[in-house]
Amino acid sequence: MKTNLSSQITLNRVSPRYYRPENAFERSVLTRLEKVPTDIYETPEEGADQIARDIAQLIRDKQKAGRFCVLALAGGNSPRNVYAHLVRMHQEEGLSFRNVVVFNLYEYYPLAPDAATSNLNALKEMLLDHVDIDKQNVFSPDGTIAKDTIFEYCRLYEQRIESFGGLDVALLGIGRVGNIGFNEPGSRLNSTTRLILLDSDSRNDAAKLFGTIDNTPVSSITMGVSTILGAKKVYLMAWGEEKAKMVKECVEGNITDTIPASYLQTHNNAHIVIDLSAASNLTRIQRPWLVTSCEWNDKLIRSAIVWLCQLTGKPILKLTNKDYNENGLSELLALYGSAYNVNIKIFNDLQHTITGWPGGKPNADDTYRPERAKPFPKRVVVFSPHPDDDVISMGGTIRRLVEQGHDVHVAYETSGNIAVGDEEVVRFLHFINGFNQLFNNSADQVINEKYAEIRKFLREKKDGDMDTRDILTIKGLIRRGEARTACTYNNIPLDHCHFLDLPFYETGKIKKNPISEADVEIVRNLLREVKPHQVFVAGDLADPHGTHRVCTDAVFAAIDLEKEEGAEWLKDCRIWMYRGAWAEWEIENIEMAVPISPEELRAKRNSILKHQSQMESAPFLGNDERLFWQRSEDRNRGTANLYNSLGLASYEAMEAFVEYIPL
Repeated sequence: MKTNLSSQITLNRVSPRYYRPENAFERSVLTRLEKVPTDIYETPEEGADQIARDIAQLIRDKQKAGRFCVLALAGGNSPRNVYAHLVRMHQEEGLSFRNVVVFNLYEYYPLAPDAATSNLNALKEMLLDHVDIDKQNVFSPDGTIAKDTIFEYCRLYEQRIESFGGLDVALLGIGRVGNIGFNEPGSRLNSTTRLILLDSDSRNDAAKLFGTIDNTPVSSITMGVSTILGAKKVYLMAWGEEKAKMVKECVEGNITDTIPASYLQTHNNAHIVIDLSAASNLTRIQRPWLVTSCEWNDKLIRSAIVWLCQLTGKPILKLTNKDYNENGLSELLALYGSAYNVNIKIFNDLQHTITGWPGGKPNADDTYRPERAKPFPKRVVVFSPHPDDDVISMGGTIRRLVEQGHDVHVAYETSGNIAVGDEEVVRFLHFINGFNQLFNNSADQVINEKYAEIRKFLREKKDGDMDTRDILTIKGLIRRGEARTACTYNNIPLDHCHFLDLPFYETGKIKKNPISEADVEIVRNLLREVKPHQVFVAGDLADPHGTHRVCTDAVFAAIDLEKEEGAEWLKDCRIWMYRGAWAEWEIENIEMAVPISPEELRAKRNSILKHQSQMESAPFLGNDERLFWQRSEDRNRGTANLYNSLGLASYEAMEAFVEYIPL
C-alpha cells in the first residue's frame, strides 16, 4: 500500500539539470543569483540522508583523532529525518556517539520543570534517547531558571561552548519569519545566547506543540546569531513549499536583520539543503529563463508569459517582440516566430480552463472544456479533510454541481474534534441540560451526571490536559451538526453526507498517528459504494497541521489499490484537487477555473458561516488573522482579478482546480 503518493505530485516537471548540474561551470551559471551554496534534492529524505552522512563522517573523523564532535542541534520537524538516519546508522552501522557533545539551540521560556513540550525532550525523542551519547555531554538552556539569573546563565552557556573548542556543526531549520534558532527579525549579527521575545508567527507555529496559543510560552532562550555563525560548518534545512518564500529571501536576498537567516551569507562554510518544493521560488527553478537556456513545455511557457504580463503591466495579447527580448524570453520568439503566436497560444490555453460547468456541459462539444460532457448526470464525491474544508475551498462549485443535476456526495474524513473550543462544549451542555429541565423535569440521570462530570473536568482542566473521550465525542458531534446544516443549505441530501472518522486522527492530540490500512479501507469502501465519475480532494498539502496531506494520501492510496485491481468505475473517473483553506493554485497550474457570481459568493459565505465553531474562537486558525470565509473570498476574487488582468473576462470570483492523474 502506497501511503505517500501526495509527495510524488509534481505540478511543474523541473528539469534535473536546473537542480543537478553536470559540472562546475553549469552550476556557476545556474546559481549566479544565489549567495549561499545551495543543494536541491528531489525529496526531503534524500537531503536529510546526505546531511546525516556528512555528520556521521565528521563524528568518525573526530573519533580517530581522539577529539569531541560538538553539535548544535535544532528541534522541530525539519531535522527529524536527519535524526532518523543517524539513529539508523547507530543501530545498523555501529556509529557511536560517545565522543559527541550536543548543545540545544534553544529552549522555550518559561517552562514547567516537568514540561513534556520542551525542545530538549523533542531532541531526546528524535535522537538522544536512541544513541549511546553520554548524558553528561548534552547541554541545554534551562527554561525553568529565575528571570534575574538568565543573563549570567547565558554567559556561562557561551563559555561552556567555548570550553569544548566551539561548535563543529550547527544544524538549523528556517522559521516562518526567516529566524534561525529563535533569532527573530531584528536580531543583530553579533548577538549571543540570550532571552528573546517570540514573534507572533513563531508562537503560532509553536502552538502546535502546546495545544493553544494561550498555552505557548512567550519567550525563548536561544543561541545568538554570532554563536551559530561561530560554528565551523552550518547546515540550514528547509522542506516543503511553505518554506519556499523564506528560502529565496535567505539565498538570493540582501543581508538584513529582518531575515536573520540571510546572515548565513557571511559564513564561509554554510550550506543550504532543500527539496524541490522549498526551492520552488529560487530563480533557477521558478524563472530558469533568467539564468540559462530552457527546456520549454506548456506550463513553463504559461508561467513565463504570466510573469511577463505582471512585469510589464500588459494583458497577454498586447505583449510585443520587444517585451520578450528585453526580459530574457527571446528563446520563445525563436521557437514560435513572433510574440503574437505565443500570445495566442497562451491566451487560448487559459481561456479553455474557464468553465461554468464543473461537471461537464451535457449535449455540448467538450473538446476544449476541462470536464467531459458524458456521462450525465455524474456521481461526485467531495472529500473534505475537516468538516468545513469542502465549503471553504469549493463551496461555489459544490452548489453549481448540485444545481446542474449531479449526484453529489460529501465525505468528511476526520471528526475535527480537537479544533473545537471548550466554550462551545459548555454552550451545548447548557442547552442539553436546559432541555432536560424544561421537557423532562431533569429526570434523565445520564444527562444530569454527564453534565456535572464534564463541567467539573473543564473547570479543573489545566494547560496541556487532554480532553476526555466524552468531550471529544461532543466536539465531534458539534462539527457533524454544522456540516449537516451546511449540506442541507446546499441541497445535498443528508444520506449523501458521509462521516468517515478516519482512525489516524483520533488521538485527542495535535500529533496524529501515521496513516494505516484501516484509514485507506474506509475511504476505499466509500469509493466502491458510490463508484464516482468525479472525485475532489484537498490539494493544499502545505497546511500547517498536516491533516490535509494525510487525508489526501488516504484517498490516493485507496484509488491506487482500486487501480491495481482494475476497478471499472475508475476508468471513467477524473480526480480534481482543490485549494482555498490555506493557499490558492498558481495560475500556471490551473486546469479548471469555475467562475462564481456575486450571489453564489454570498451563498458560499453563508455555507462557511454554518460552521459556527470555526469562527473567532476556533483553536487552530493559523497565522492568518482573517477568518476562513474572508480568506476564501479574497483568494477567489484574487484568482478572478488575475485572469482579468491577463485580458480574459472579468468575474466576481473563481475557484480553481488541478487534475490528479493516478500514477
